[in-house]
Amino acid sequence: MFETFKEFAKSIVLEYGYVGIFIISFTESIIQPVPPDPFITGATAFGLSPFISAFIAALGSVLGGSVAYFLGRFLGEPVAKKYIKEKYYYKGEELFEKYGVYAVLIGALTPVPYKVICWMAGIFEMNFIKFFIASFIGRFPRFFTVALFGQFLGNL
Repeated sequence: MFETFKEFAKSIVLEYGYVGIFIISFTESIIQPVPPDPFITGATAFGLSPFISAFIAALGSVLGGSVAYFLGRFLGEPVAKKYIKEKYYYKGEELFEKYGVYAVLIGALTPVPYKVICWMAGIFEMNFIKFFIASFIGRFPRFFTVALFGQFLGNL
């Protein structure tokens, strides 16, 4: 199933360019497991603009992350409390309130699953504006680096 989805995602980027990058980035931030990084790299290796690719990917990712945030905010708390012991839930909430912006930045910049951080931000009712800004500040440089790497490979 993973290979089938991977091939589907690859065809979206090859056929639809920037729109494909947006779709992959958007859906990955909510639930799907395939990160947009290899598609951004491939797209810029074959000539798409690194800046535009990174911006489109960051925008799609942050908008998808916003969907995950609101799903977490409106649907996630009862599920989280069902599977996490109450004391751990409240400890997580306390930590997220204190370090939430840093958690979002780390999740946005690194291979830490960003979608999980988005859901947690919603579940623990992080300020949405802080979430959105921290997400974009983290996602754009990550995707721009990946896009520049793709351009470098394309120039070899």
